Amino acid sequence: MGSCGRRAWQELLVLLSSLCLGVGAAQPTPPGPTHSPGSQLKFRLAGYPRKHNEGRVEVFYNEEWGTICDDDFTLANAHVLCRHLGFAAAAGWAHSAKYGKGVGRIWLDNVNCAGSEKSIGDCKHRGWGNSDCSHEEDAGVICKDERIPGFKDSNVIETEQSHVEEVRLRPVVSGARRQLPVTEGIVEVRYKDGWAQICDQGWDTHNSRVVCGMMGFPAEKKVNRNFYKLFTERQQLNYRLHSVSCTGTEVHLSLCAFQFYRGNASAACGAGMPAVVSCVPGPLFASGNGHKRKQRQQQQGQARIRLKGGAKVGEGRVEVLRSSEWGTICDDRWNLQSASVVCRELGFGSAKEALTGARMGQGTGPIHLNEVQCLGTEKSLWSCPYRNITREDCKHTEDAAVRCNIPYMGYENLGSPQIRLAGGRTASEGRVEVKRGSKWGTVCSDGWTTKEAMVACRQLGLGYSLHAVTVGASGAGPGDSLESAGAGASGGCRAVRGKGMRPLRAWDGPGVGGQRAVPWLDAAHSLGACQLGSPQRAWPPSLSPCPQETWYWDASNVTEMVLSGVKCAGHEMSLNHCQHHGTSLNCRKTGTRFAAGVICSETASDLLLHAPLVQETAYIEDRPLHMLYCAAEENCLSSSARLANWPYGHRRLLRFSSQIHNNGRADFRPKAGRHSWVWHECHRHYHSMDIFTHYDILTPNGTKVAEGHKASFCLEDTECEEDVAKRYECANFGEQGITVGCWDLYRHDIDCQWIDITDVKPGNYILQVVINPNFEVAESDFTNNAMKCNCKYDGHRIWVHSCHIGDALSEEANKRFEQYPGQLNNQIS
Repeated sequence: MGSCGRRAWQELLVLLSSLCLGVGAAQPTPPGPTHSPGSQLKFRLAGYPRKHNEGRVEVFYNEEWGTICDDDFTLANAHVLCRHLGFAAAAGWAHSAKYGKGVGRIWLDNVNCAGSEKSIGDCKHRGWGNSDCSHEEDAGVICKDERIPGFKDSNVIETEQSHVEEVRLRPVVSGARRQLPVTEGIVEVRYKDGWAQICDQGWDTHNSRVVCGMMGFPAEKKVNRNFYKLFTERQQLNYRLHSVSCTGTEVHLSLCAFQFYRGNASAACGAGMPAVVSCVPGPLFASGNGHKRKQRQQQQGQARIRLKGGAKVGEGRVEVLRSSEWGTICDDRWNLQSASVVCRELGFGSAKEALTGARMGQGTGPIHLNEVQCLGTEKSLWSCPYRNITREDCKHTEDAAVRCNIPYMGYENLGSPQIRLAGGRTASEGRVEVKRGSKWGTVCSDGWTTKEAMVACRQLGLGYSLHAVTVGASGAGPGDSLESAGAGASGGCRAVRGKGMRPLRAWDGPGVGGQRAVPWLDAAHSLGACQLGSPQRAWPPSLSPCPQETWYWDASNVTEMVLSGVKCAGHEMSLNHCQHHGTSLNCRKTGTRFAAGVICSETASDLLLHAPLVQETAYIEDRPLHMLYCAAEENCLSSSARLANWPYGHRRLLRFSSQIHNNGRADFRPKAGRHSWVWHECHRHYHSMDIFTHYDILTPNGTKVAEGHKASFCLEDTECEEDVAKRYECANFGEQGITVGCWDLYRHDIDCQWIDITDVKPGNYILQVVINPNFEVAESDFTNNAMKCNCKYDGHRIWVHSCHIGDALSEEANKRFEQYPGQLNNQIS
């Protein structure tokens, strides 16, 4: 071969190899100018369930509708697409066909926009129609509900409506019309400005199961069709759908096969009648004695599945019970079918969302299951195929979660009291107003805490309670005056020394042997902290934290207080389910300036103690009294210390380290802002929370024999997970808090990181540590704030073992722990 021929052959090989590399690497490349569709592009949102500003993105190119793959998808891509659709910007995006799988071509893959492009065609991508994706990877967007001024929605092709979006059950029985939830009625779909019926020819239990799941019910039951046939014969009907055929595993009726009636459908359906469905409510929404008996039967055995960390009923991180220990599920291959099995097993309907990536916060303990693959027909998640986890498979950053369909209960609008917020800067904050009879009024702030605020936010459907607040001024006792922190996010209350109070001082009583006197402080001596009630612990006289912050909101025309004495456990669905004074009002200050308010949030922190570290670091120290003056000033010793011969002698202390993790979805911040932190001169630091942790020694029957507490003198990010940056440090009067994915370490060798066990007799006990014990700061889950350990004390040494978070074990395992007979020796197996 000649040199020219050889050179041409080499160039051809280089060209071919470069083409092969280009296809194999699947790297985004800018489209050539001849392929830019320009004005030919049209866009629409599709899929269900969704709102008008969200959905699966579909693009009209080359006279054909298709989808976009979620590979390498970013928020910048969503911005460009939302502007195409006439919205100002994107709020988020969705992957893995969240809004259902599209059909036809997948037009774009590996899209990479900067965010400023005028057209999606100007972004880098693999080329039109060049994709290695399936429709299980269809991308969706959530656009901000703000239209571009003057935008004309030319991208919407106006044809006869060809999809099913809203579905409802219309009750026709007189009694059912007044009851919630609606469990039986005629199935209707939204059509134009009204509602239309579905012909029941060919209707079966699979169809009913899908509708009941959408309505928030786990199962369907047989209905008296003859009754409804007589009723509908006298009605003017407008049929919209027929030939509905579901498999029973669909999460929405739109995913089933069906046909539309065209044109005038008033005489349609032949010998049929409107489809009627009757659903079985889950235990949480059941009413009547029969349902309650069934609920008790179901609760005899502990469930093996639960939801944790969700802001609303029917949502949360999925946890399963295995070998007497609760653990999570890895999100590999997690989908709507598996999520729906979870939802129905728990007494809810089908799943609205199958969430991945620890969207409901990270769990703790083991990850029990991976690659769960349900068909959607299973009665329990444990009946689905799954793969056992290995250490390399998953981390808690991949915990699976769900959002389930739940029945509409009308807690915010129906029953008594109805509820609303007034005067807030946003829709999620304000003064709480309730309707008693025909009159709207305010709620007394006496005893209004995070627990009551949590229930109010839940009833309003606004998530967690970020703050329980008093609108105007706090209900302080006589002589105390409180100054507002203003409307800033870090607001709090600070005490101003009132009339009749003794001057603030560090020491009380004469000195002993030239030493400073023991700091036994009277109840009025608050070191500048809020003193609004009686001491909460027996001795020393500890200080009650400010129960609420004080905020100023614009007043509405509601001036009368109509509800008082509200006391909630925190899990209730409505304020009406909490204790309250009913029609008898009993409030110290009834003016609008003393009304209860809330600030709600979709996210919250979640603190957990690292139990193994407590077990590994526990030991006893006999500490000389002359080294405990500062600790005594901060009330870190037992009551008998006041009778000691200061500064001689010692106190016996059980010391241990505590490492507190924030596994939630929001940073943990002290309730009070820096302006109201309390300076402690002896230890020379500020307290951002007066009591951050309780430490207790309990007998096996729960009797407390020793106690301690820890103020949060420094909440900071000691260490963080990989790729998480520290945000809080205490140096130089810095901001305090614990970032999501970080932890704060209180070492065993710092003051007050102990329990004074000088008076404890030898025996077997339970060591209990409770974080955020007064619920001063909102969390997504308070049930995991306690940690317990078994311990044996022989008078000289102590053995601590079996440490675990309070809700980490099964009920049976917890009973075994509480009934533990104790150690007979120091051999712990």
